[in-house]
Amino acid sequence: MNFKDKLKEFKFLQKASEIAYEVGIEVFIVGGFIRDLILNKEVEDIDFLVIGDVIKYAKSFALSAGIDDIVIYKNFGTAHFNHQGLNFEFVASRKESYKKSSRKPTVSEGTFFDDISRRDFTINSIAVSVSPDNFGEVFDQFEGLRDIERKIIKTPLDPKETFDDDPLRILRAFRFAAQLNFKVDNSIMTAAEEMRDRLGIVSQERKTDEFLKILKSAKPSIGLDLLQKSKVMEVIFPEISQMIGVEQREEYHHKDVFYHTCEVVDNISKKTDNVWLRIVALVHDIAKPKTKKFVEGTGWTFHGHEELGARMMKSIFKRMKLPMNKLEYVEKLVRLHLRPIALVSNEVTDSAIRRLVVAAGESLDDLITLCRADITSKNPDKVERYLQNYEIVMLKVKEVEEKDKLRSFQSPVSGEVIMQVCNLKPSKKVGEIKTAIEEAILDGVIANDYEEAYEYLLKIKDQFIEE
Repeated sequence: MNFKDKLKEFKFLQKASEIAYEVGIEVFIVGGFIRDLILNKEVEDIDFLVIGDVIKYAKSFALSAGIDDIVIYKNFGTAHFNHQGLNFEFVASRKESYKKSSRKPTVSEGTFFDDISRRDFTINSIAVSVSPDNFGEVFDQFEGLRDIERKIIKTPLDPKETFDDDPLRILRAFRFAAQLNFKVDNSIMTAAEEMRDRLGIVSQERKTDEFLKILKSAKPSIGLDLLQKSKVMEVIFPEISQMIGVEQREEYHHKDVFYHTCEVVDNISKKTDNVWLRIVALVHDIAKPKTKKFVEGTGWTFHGHEELGARMMKSIFKRMKLPMNKLEYVEKLVRLHLRPIALVSNEVTDSAIRRLVVAAGESLDDLITLCRADITSKNPDKVERYLQNYEIVMLKVKEVEEKDKLRSFQSPVSGEVIMQVCNLKPSKKVGEIKTAIEEAILDGVIANDYEEAYEYLLKIKDQFIEE
């Protein structure tokens, strides 16, 4: 790649070069911007490595671009602003040292080589000059260009040293592998396993952020498999690591629960960018190791794993600092993920369909997407048959839903009306009457409308009041 010509496509870099000359310092672009240019990916951030007075350079750049909103951290020797849809970051060349108890470095002034050496991976250590005398010249001390071509993640220095300094880089290695569809060097896998307990010094929020980025990638199983094989999963998500080697009937799943789960996550990632639905795919069978039982003539069973799995979610959400406003959604879909396939029979009642629609509510379409993704058999005939079964279920659902308007179901008769008609104060009995009306609708005894529900209230109220 001719970087000189490529960089000229970004008009602001010509100004960056002019200011470098005016201030009299060397300036380089480093990191992800260069990597993403090479990979023809959309760039969002641009990091400038400044050999000299970084604050003076950043202020001069901001002034020339008419930018007032510049953030400066003098103690760290960094500056930041947004320009032309990109995040501009300016950093002085530095070297870092770390204490065992923290991933926050002690920073001191360093050379260009010191700074490049501290980068996490070789693919992020490539530097390109924007100084006028050698504009576009590439500095590739650690052969990052070669590693991009080979599609491999490596560290500039010994990975044990790299991970010991900042253990979050273990997760970043696997995240980049998943995002870029790259391999990970064997030395990284060895170091990750050896250093995995160092992740204890990293905040849960940072670990969870990297884990979610793996799940947001096009093929999350790449990162999940690396986490599992390096035993890092044992540290960051032990419940998932326990699924490895748990056998199940092959019928329409992969034989191993962990690898089945990886396939489900990949399947659903082809259909949706909704990371919370991807999380549901990851955890839908999370309780199988706890409910595993061998039944003669049947094989391995996991009765109740859907209910236990749903109940496990609250403690997992708290531990991993996931947003609690997403908990109910995940719990619901884990709890319901076996329900749709049970409705395939021609004899299934409208009542059973109504109950599924009401239980799933606004998440019904996501539930069916999950169920389709849950088919991971290697037998294409079986896959086709089960997919057809879900189409049958959805046809039944749509018929009942259109007829009964159930997606956001609640009793047409409010608690206030029940209290007025029955001369009751707010109490448990009001809830029991309301539930009886809802059950009558779900069983098809009355229609889902106010008039029939009100008439039914008048019919049954005495038996509740007399109790």
